[in-house]
Amino acid sequence: MTLARSTLAGDRLALARLLTLVENQTEQGRQALNELFPHTGYAHLVGVTGAPGTGKSTLVNQLARYYRNPPDGEMALQVAIVAVDPSSPFTGGAILGDRVRMRDLAGDAGVFIRSMAARGSLGGLAHTTASLVQVFDAAGFEIIFIETVGAGQAEVDVARLAHTTLVVQAPGLGDDIQAIKAGILEIADILVVNKADRPGVENTERALSGMLQLAQPVAPVFRHHGPSEGLSERAPAQVEVDAWIPPIQRTVATEGDGVPDLAKEIARHRQYLRESGELERRERARLQAELEALLQDSLVSRWRKSVSNSKYQEILEKLIERQISPYQGVLALLDGEQTL
Repeated sequence: MTLARSTLAGDRLALARLLTLVENQTEQGRQALNELFPHTGYAHLVGVTGAPGTGKSTLVNQLARYYRNPPDGEMALQVAIVAVDPSSPFTGGAILGDRVRMRDLAGDAGVFIRSMAARGSLGGLAHTTASLVQVFDAAGFEIIFIETVGAGQAEVDVARLAHTTLVVQAPGLGDDIQAIKAGILEIADILVVNKADRPGVENTERALSGMLQLAQPVAPVFRHHGPSEGLSERAPAQVEVDAWIPPIQRTVATEGDGVPDLAKEIARHRQYLRESGELERRERARLQAELEALLQDSLVSRWRKSVSNSKYQEILEKLIERQISPYQGVLALLDGEQTL
């Protein structure tokens, strides 16, 4: 039995091995993804992002506990957590320590935590995060949390992957202008003010409310930078009267306060996505972004194999000596017969 079939059958050891193969981008991992993909599309993906120190890992831990031990009358869900840690720019290593903060989930067969290194990728996620999420989806996990690295103002790739994006803030991390200018807030489906027992929570909430009032209720359109011939361009978003307005939810994750209400907001947003048709649009945008990313990687890899190292080094030396510009260098590398 293949690892893919074993994963579909619920074998957790096979799942762990397959995740490693997929993360390392092996041929066996790619074949398994091909086999698993028809079984995906059922999980609800929840992205959790925000500045370092806002309590993202603790909040994910409490949410996972809630879904595993829901109130009476609700079914427990299978929960997967993908926690992305930043890689050192000097050694390339990563601590992968998020699971240390999730000790409450240890021993629960209905929870699977996978830490992975960003490996230099920007945007708050690792290069293969989407692939790992697909494996968890096919394995039957009903809700998948994707926790980004301590994201800054521009690291918003999680919005392209998740169905519901939580942006976690905390009192005392910036003034009103900082909150309003932070591009990361624009991707929020739900704004979470964690550590709400700290002084200044009212000011933080007020600043976030002011940011929401300035925002236009438009459907999100994710675009890549630069022109594209039919790959990333989409029709302009239409203003909708019943557009989703991100709620602001206070939590104290260390105590579990506000977590049940936050789970209700996640459920309400999921219902909105289904009823409005936004879920289908987001899923289309997500798969399109993944397709384009893989296409770019494949084209670059194929091109790199077609160019000799001596030719590449020759162009690089001319670039270093300022004999050609970077754009001229690209043209020379793309046209093997062109001489400069």
